[in-house]
Amino acid sequence: MKHRRPTVADLLSMKGQRQLTMLRVVTLAEAEAAEKAGIDLVSVPPALLGPEFREAAPSVFAFPGLEYGDFVTAEDYLRAAFEAMRAGGDAVYCAAGLSTVRRLREEGIPVCGHVGLIPSKATWTGGFRAVGKTALTALEVWRQVKGLEEAGAFAAEIEVVPAEVATAISKRTSLLMLSMGAGTGCDAQYLFAEDVLGQNRGHYPRHAKAYRNFAAELDRLQQERIAAFREYADDVRSGAYPEEAHLVGIAREELEAFLDRIDATA
Repeated sequence: MKHRRPTVADLLSMKGQRQLTMLRVVTLAEAEAAEKAGIDLVSVPPALLGPEFREAAPSVFAFPGLEYGDFVTAEDYLRAAFEAMRAGGDAVYCAAGLSTVRRLREEGIPVCGHVGLIPSKATWTGGFRAVGKTALTALEVWRQVKGLEEAGAFAAEIEVVPAEVATAISKRTSLLMLSMGAGTGCDAQYLFAEDVLGQNRGHYPRHAKAYRNFAAELDRLQQERIAAFREYADDVRSGAYPEEAHLVGIAREELEAFLDRIDATA
């Protein structure tokens, strides 16, 4: 069965029509679950892409992230972007400067930028805290969006910005706005799979919502893993493992012939 993935044009045509769903997934199992759950968009590490990824998630729109700091020049980003697109990506996430975004767009690479709280640049906005809570800082977020728009990006993640500010911006830009903790006035809601699954053992951001408690299940599985390993070790030491069923047999005459020969050469 052939699966049709949405295109950039498809996504832009949905702007303002309905809320899209987006997850950060880092394993094939998570990608497959996103596909089967009907998630629209996924952010992925580039290394996850490839035939197995597309077999697991044939119809989700994938944003491989070009991690800020892993590349230096626009040409570095461009080379990585082409590799990611060939491997099954649909657009690239890029937090580099506008000249790099413009260079990618010149070559037809769909780019998603990042505004508001940008973790790799958080020192400029006071650390890991909300951005845009004053008129001046909200205007700066708006300027960032307009800069991305003019550079040719088609989308932007807007992170931890007051919902009213994010809504006003989303209504006034052609960019597809992906909300991470920025309210429902944007075009998509974006969470990390590890937070949704409840397997994050550290700090949960305000916008995160856990729908399962994988951490407890993983703890239970670890205890079961230890118990199984201990039982195996005890069986080896006591001689309970291996049993007859675990061994390969040999016909008596073949064994006797073998023993005769090695005795003769010993």
